[in-house]
Amino acid sequence: MRIGRMFHRDAQTYLVHVFGQGLEGDRYVIEKYRSDSDGQIHPVEPEQPRTAGRRRRRRIVAGAAAVKKLRPGRDEIIVCTALNLKASGIQYWGSAAAGFLATRHAR
Repeated sequence: MRIGRMFHRDAQTYLVHVFGQGLEGDRYVIEKYRSDSDGQIHPVEPEQPRTAGRRRRRRIVAGAAAVKKLRPGRDEIIVCTALNLKASGIQYWGSAAAGFLATRHAR
């Protein structure tokens, strides 16, 4: 018997990876990445106005409540690292970035 899978377009499936102490901190640095269909991951530059005389772009910093509300796109990876806790934070992986919908032909 063969069971067919149905993927709904409005499904919001994503993977959450908590590392270190998780969301115990107050402020987090947010980094976004985009995955290609071949598995390559590229950083996404934040949309910020350029200021004259600055060489480095500012980091995006958000509170714990804003981090809990973040949701990744299908091919997006969001990494939130705590500022005041060592190696703590959370990662959100979209369904395509995590490989949930990848076609695999295992032998």
